[in-house]
Amino acid sequence: MSRTSPRARTHAEAFSPGGVGNIAVGFDLLGHTIDGPGDRAIVHRVATPGVRINAIRGDAHGASSLPLEAARNTAGRALQSLLEATGASHGFELELHKGIALGSGLGGSAASAVAAVVAGNALLDTPLPRLQLYPHALAGEAVATDSVQGDNVGPMLIGGIALATPDRLLQLDAPAIWCAVVHPDFVLETRQARAVLSEPYPLAQVVRHGTHLALFLTGLARGDLELIGAGLQDVLVEPRRAALVPGFAGVKAAAMDHRALGASLSGAGPSVFGWFATRADAQAALVAMRAAFADAGLDSRGWVGPVNGPRAELLGD
Repeated sequence: MSRTSPRARTHAEAFSPGGVGNIAVGFDLLGHTIDGPGDRAIVHRVATPGVRINAIRGDAHGASSLPLEAARNTAGRALQSLLEATGASHGFELELHKGIALGSGLGGSAASAVAAVVAGNALLDTPLPRLQLYPHALAGEAVATDSVQGDNVGPMLIGGIALATPDRLLQLDAPAIWCAVVHPDFVLETRQARAVLSEPYPLAQVVRHGTHLALFLTGLARGDLELIGAGLQDVLVEPRRAALVPGFAGVKAAAMDHRALGASLSGAGPSVFGWFATRADAQAALVAMRAAFADAGLDSRGWVGPVNGPRAELLGD
């Protein structure tokens, strides 16, 4: 039996993994995916133009509070952007299944946008290449962040580690490094986390940040763990956000005590990640990091997976 051609499809379903935005040293610029929670989007192609969100499901925190109005929803806006750019005369109906909690620092708003646009693209008469979906995913993410940044949507679209600017998306090579991510039972809204960054930074601090970023990127390119660890330090954002996350200092210390190359907030927080040379180190650190959050009075969940994580994909394809 031959496979259904994209042109003949009437519906498609896609899953997007969550991710670690910023990777400590690459604020609004770098990110990677994780083999853990994610969002699913089921999109139907309909004759009526426009985008309608029929339902938002899932037990992830905050799912029930998300707007059904397409223009105010990251997934809905991403689909609107896709239709507008391609001049399609048909429309989309969307059902969203949230597996990533709001305000978790794991890229939930981005995962919804990416899952939706990957599914919607499969229903176009002429589907776009994956990289051409980037501006539409960015348009969706901007609904949640009030800014244009690709550190979450970029890696979710192409997998692994991404360097994502407003107009470029590049996949970065990396050695076989492992990541441990812990999400505490605590909500930190992205807008609140960004508000503490409004004051200007001294030039010397910016230069230190640039030094770390250069070391980190060079370490990735060379597969040099020592250089990666030397660069994996956030001297700009983490110092201002750390106080917003109960127990952060203890959780980071637990990661570093278990041979982390570096550890910091995932995205805007409150989730915390660490990079490790081996899976065994990452798994041992995960236990210690969760214990540190427990000491701060917070339950948590955690995941271990390769830094070169999965990308968003169609399901049942």
